[in-house]
Amino acid sequence: MENALIIGASGGIGQAVSAALEARGVSVTGLSRRDDGLDVTDEASVAAALRALTGPFDLILVATGALEIGDAAPEKALRQVSAQAMLDQFALNCVGPSLVLKHSVRLLPREGRAVFAALSARVGSIGDNSFGGWYSYRTAKAALNQMIHTGAIELGRSHRATICVALHPGTVETDFTRKYLGRHPAVPAPEAAENLLRVIAGLRPEDSGGFFDWQGKPVPW
Repeated sequence: MENALIIGASGGIGQAVSAALEARGVSVTGLSRRDDGLDVTDEASVAAALRALTGPFDLILVATGALEIGDAAPEKALRQVSAQAMLDQFALNCVGPSLVLKHSVRLLPREGRAVFAALSARVGSIGDNSFGGWYSYRTAKAALNQMIHTGAIELGRSHRATICVALHPGTVETDFTRKYLGRHPAVPAPEAAENLLRVIAGLRPEDSGGFFDWQGKPVPW
């Protein structure tokens, strides 16, 4: 790997992945709302930011997302579901990465291995949902998984060596998760970054369109 693009580079995982890649001698381009004014929910913002880049990139990682947006905490019951909270979740956790995928195709090499990965979450799995709750976040991540799977099919026709996947990083100690860790085991962001990069390095062309956890194991749809 020589060149990587990290979207959401100012977040806990984005920062850690960027640092780990730079330690490996990889040239990293990072974009974020905080540092660059990138709003992944605004297509004009995404298009302008990516249009300014030349590439090609061996890795494009979308590390944006949020579990809690504004004052809307994850729902524990149907009565707590609201249209606005659900739309906000879709905008950030599904539409945002989808727009990045749309506008970054030209930044992927036509020949040679490359990886486009978006951070998803195990709670976005429909098959592995036995607890319920967290309606908006779960649904947005499930929709993201479908976008990645479908996008991988199209990319496979024009970029045969590009691998397009959704990745579950595990529970990571960041501002994103601090309020919700509870009894769930969590790992520091640098450890999560190493796990993700190990999975990315081991991906094969036949894995494109898949959903994998931090150990490289497939997650049920």
